[in-house]
Amino acid sequence: MKILISEIPIEGLDIDLQEAIESETISSTVKVRLKMEKIDAEVMVRGELSAQVKLQCSRCLKDFFETLSVPVDVVYHPVEELKGEERHEIAADELDMDFYSGEEFDLDGLLEEQIMLNIAMKPLCSDSCKGICSECGADRNFETCKCVVKNADPRLAELKKLL
Repeated sequence: MKILISEIPIEGLDIDLQEAIESETISSTVKVRLKMEKIDAEVMVRGELSAQVKLQCSRCLKDFFETLSVPVDVVYHPVEELKGEERHEIAADELDMDFYSGEEFDLDGLLEEQIMLNIAMKPLCSDSCKGICSECGADRNFETCKCVVKNADPRLAELKKLL
């Protein structure tokens, strides 16, 4: 969905919609409740979105679905503010800032970006997932592995006696 920045009223623009986004990760329509405000050239976007995402467990490698509820609080500046700067180091207070170009604002890009930023780095299908055996590849959630556990490092053998 594209929004013309010049058409955002002074009191702001309330957006309440369900948007389908084409992505490998996002498996449902994204429910969005946002408020867009324009102050001079800045566009502030605040609100919340929720979507169901398809993830792969980092322990057992099974696909699973998770519903994410993501708070949104981003300030957009015109890209023209960066003209003349070859490099710009991001400060801590600029982490919730982004840039737009032209007169149109792409809402789909914002939604997909916010969802991807809020996916866990190592997603788990459940906290009790046992994962797969590194020797035989058996899924320890469904079968017991018969592999022999080897001593990790002979230099640590003395420490094992303490246990």
